[in-house]
Amino acid sequence: MDENKLKSTLSAHSIPEGFIKVTDKPVQALTSEQKAVLNRKGNVLFNEGKYDAACRIFVTTGYSDGLVRIGDIYKKQNRDLIALKYYILANNKNKSQALYEKIASIISILIK
Repeated sequence: MDENKLKSTLSAHSIPEGFIKVTDKPVQALTSEQKAVLNRKGNVLFNEGKYDAACRIFVTTGYSDGLVRIGDIYKKQNRDLIALKYYILANNKNKSQALYEKIASIISILIK
């Protein structure tokens, strides 16, 4: 499928805010080729600092490396809960575990 046809197909199914994804499973209807095209576009957007647009693509395709990089952006901004969401979507247990421990430590301090 060429890029223009892919864009038109995705646009027909989009909503104003873009894709909303809350599970850890990528869109199953995309072929490997379509995912590759989208992930390349997501990487370009990420490198341009357009993190929200890149994030929508990475979540849609289930691109774990991109999701981890989005999580890293949020972690640098001290937005740990949002970072945790993307680490979980990427199935990155090392980064998730570190944030679980940090959050548990904060909760422990708060309840003392």
